[in-house]
Amino acid sequence: MEICVDSVESATIAEAAGAGRIELCSALAEGGITPSAGLIEAVRNNISIDLNVIVRPRGGDFLYNDIEFSVMRRDIERAGEAGADGIVTGILNRDGSVDIDRTALLVEYASPMKVTFHRAFDMCRDAGKALEDIIATGASRILTSGQSRTAIEGARTIKELVTAAGNKICIMPGGGIDEYNIAILATTTGAREYHLTGRRQTDSLMTFRRKGVYMGDSRLLSEYSLRIADLERIRSVIMILEGIVF
Repeated sequence: MEICVDSVESATIAEAAGAGRIELCSALAEGGITPSAGLIEAVRNNISIDLNVIVRPRGGDFLYNDIEFSVMRRDIERAGEAGADGIVTGILNRDGSVDIDRTALLVEYASPMKVTFHRAFDMCRDAGKALEDIIATGASRILTSGQSRTAIEGARTIKELVTAAGNKICIMPGGGIDEYNIAILATTTGAREYHLTGRRQTDSLMTFRRKGVYMGDSRLLSEYSLRIADLERIRSVIMILEGIVF
């Protein structure tokens, strides 16, 4: 079980709940971007389970220019220096295919850290071709919702990917997974690893609250609503998953 987090608090909660690995991001509302070096170090110093760090220089698409690519390379180095066990990244071409050459370079830069190709996979034109291309880059894992809005909606495609991948690469479902659908997803897909946030909303401790001022998109959560990992939710998902015999 890999839990996606954006704070030290959520990382420690996920470990206490029984997670086997953390994916550390910032700006989860944008699908996750590269966290700061300080945050990576703080999480590494406060958990003992594996730590994977997303390397995504901005929100939006996965077509990166040369400057952005150089930023990604440096971010990989900084994550390794901070004690990360793995990197989560991916690059696409304009036509929706995997940028094999530059993704392979990121895999090389990351070694000996393992690389997960993130949900840029779900934006690819052809899932089968993308699977083979990502295998060719040397990545160890693909995070996917089965090219659908959620993993449960993409369960059939995920099952096909698991079968096609065999032992060549790990297929890890992610996207909308919770305690209500994990059993169906697991029995349908046969996947061995799963990715979720397992968060709950909590209220800020601020007593003074400025109304009508937002630091970001007002359609998203306000500055006075926080989302952190929920120990009981994550523990429930793990217990359900452990009860399934493949």
